[in-house]
Amino acid sequence: MNISKSIFVFYILLAANAFGQDTSGNKTPLEGMDMTWQNGNDRRKSQVLQTKYFTGNVMLDANYTYSFNNPIDNTVVGSTALARNNEMEISSANIGGEFNYMGARAKIMTQFGTRSTIVPRNDYSPYRGQYDLANVYRYISEAYAGYHFNVWYGINVDAGMFMSYIGLNSYYQAENWEYQASFTSDNTPWFFNGIRIQIFPSRKLKIEPWIINGWQSYGKFNTLPGFGTNITWCPNENIKILTNDYYGTDAAMIPGRKRFHSDNSLLVRYYAAKKLHGVNQMAFSLTADIGFENGGGVKGFNGDTVSPSQHFLSLMCYNRTWFCKNKLAWTFGGGVMTNPGRYLVLLPTGDASPLPKPGNPAQTAGTHPFSANPGDRFSGWDCSTNFDWMPDQSLTVRIEYVHRQASVPYFAGHGGVTSPTGYTTTPLPTGWTPDLVRSEDRLIFAILFRL
Repeated sequence: MNISKSIFVFYILLAANAFGQDTSGNKTPLEGMDMTWQNGNDRRKSQVLQTKYFTGNVMLDANYTYSFNNPIDNTVVGSTALARNNEMEISSANIGGEFNYMGARAKIMTQFGTRSTIVPRNDYSPYRGQYDLANVYRYISEAYAGYHFNVWYGINVDAGMFMSYIGLNSYYQAENWEYQASFTSDNTPWFFNGIRIQIFPSRKLKIEPWIINGWQSYGKFNTLPGFGTNITWCPNENIKILTNDYYGTDAAMIPGRKRFHSDNSLLVRYYAAKKLHGVNQMAFSLTADIGFENGGGVKGFNGDTVSPSQHFLSLMCYNRTWFCKNKLAWTFGGGVMTNPGRYLVLLPTGDASPLPKPGNPAQTAGTHPFSANPGDRFSGWDCSTNFDWMPDQSLTVRIEYVHRQASVPYFAGHGGVTSPTGYTTTPLPTGWTPDLVRSEDRLIFAILFRL
């Protein structure tokens, strides 16, 4: 457990450095700092739908994505951002807001569009017990209530469903530098369901413990809940350092298999012009993840034929440049990932799906399922570049080119993953198999609105 010891030492050093740096009397975290440039953050400088007790939020994410593989069923494989190729889709439509009265607080954000299907689809926990959790929670992206304590720079205790920070990117595309997330973000959680405690011991430091049902799961896979924490430190408005760490039992019906994951990011704005002419800002983000599962027939590292290795290693890096009074921006970057055992790989849909068949957890939904057994190898890399037009703080128009590559056939090829015709109503003839290929190239045109 040398990794765990190193992370613990890092926590102590980070907290020791952050405490005592702020001697001002201001008790608002990050007060006076510009965080709108950060990947995964709200880029708005002001709230429009704000009253004394309520701050509203309306978001719409619409896109058209063109796949050069041109699958006949228009199905996207291996993405939580996209669902349909070569046609217009509404990925996400959200409405809600935050409520505050005295110390009481709550937030509700609804979720409609294709994302309400593609994000919950890999969650096996609704098959444990009754009440169809996948549909009960499908149309909610955030919903929690809690209390704010005026201690230090604030302590918030919330219970419900809240956003994950693992993978750096935000669940809401309007906050991200890129549209199609790299493997690091797309294969790690977008939400948690449980209890969150946000502690701000200083203006520049946040410590956030979690007690949750599991790894992006509506319910619990076994009897043990998941435990985690986020530590975020912003020594100044140009630097953000964060680490997220998680421990849980997330293999359905295998309580002896334990999962550990460490996610670590650095964001640096290395240029900020004093006058808004020409190049206005330049920044980069760097994220590195390490994780593993151990027990229940697998080892984290140095596995063998009896107990294969099952771990997750990934890295992603992006650079962004803003022009023309921050109304234009250019981003490029990418990442790599390896995940033997495929325990975090987004599983294909259609006839390639290895997920349980609705109403029958003992049978897979696809007749030719993509395997995710201990020892199955998977690695991949991706790169992308995009150009944003942001006429105001509420609208982003984006065009993005993405290339993704996998070590095994994984992405949808021209034959698709549904049937020989691309329609679910067509019976599958003998010998037909889903057309999975090792690479894909695509163009994404997106309109992102936030008020």
